[in-house]
Amino acid sequence: MDPAATLQHVRAHWAGIQPNSPIYGLFFSGIRIVDARREDVGSAATSGGRILARLPIVPIHVNSKNILHGAVSAALVDWAGGMAIAAATGKNQTGVSVDIHISYVAAARAGDELEIEAWVQRVGRSLAYTSVEIRQVPKAKEGDAAVDANSPVKTRGPVVAAGSHTKYVAFGEAKKAVEAAQTATTDEHKAENTA
Repeated sequence: MDPAATLQHVRAHWAGIQPNSPIYGLFFSGIRIVDARREDVGSAATSGGRILARLPIVPIHVNSKNILHGAVSAALVDWAGGMAIAAATGKNQTGVSVDIHISYVAAARAGDELEIEAWVQRVGRSLAYTSVEIRQVPKAKEGDAAVDANSPVKTRGPVVAAGSHTKYVAFGEAKKAVEAAQTATTDEHKAENTA
C-alpha cells in the first residue's frame, strides 16, 4: 500500500472507531493523524506500520496537578498501537489488548501539543507487538517559522511517555471459523433432508 493510501485507510479506520468509543470520543476528538505508512522490513510477518498523530492538550487531559493524566497517556498507547496495526495490515480489525506497559518520563500541560508516534514491531497469526512514543511538540521560538499543525515536526520534542502494546489480532477469526462450520453443518443437513 502506498503511503497516501495507507494514510487514507488509517484515517478511515479511525473515523469508523471514534463514534463507537465513548472514551476515545471524550479524550481524542481533537487528534489528527498526520502520517501513516507501511514499512516492509522482510517477510509479511515482520512488515510494520507506523503512524504519527498530533493532539493539543486541553483541560480534560490533565490531572489535579494540571499535567497530562496517566490515564490519557495509557489510552494514547492503546489507540496508537491499534492505528499502527491498521497501517501495517491494511485491515480494520486491529484486535484487543493483551498487555500495555507505560513509562512516564516527563510532564506536559494544558496548552501544550503532543506528537504521538507508534510503530509495529511484529504482526503474527495471533499477536501484534507495537511501541509508542508520546512527545511534547517544541514550542516555536520568536522568529521561528510556524509549525504546520498537520505535518510531522522537524525537531522532536522531549519524550513525555513511552509504551508498548500487545494485541490479540486473531479476534474474530474464531467466530468466523465457527460460523463457517455452522454453515457447512446446515448445508449437510439440507442435503440429507432433500435426499
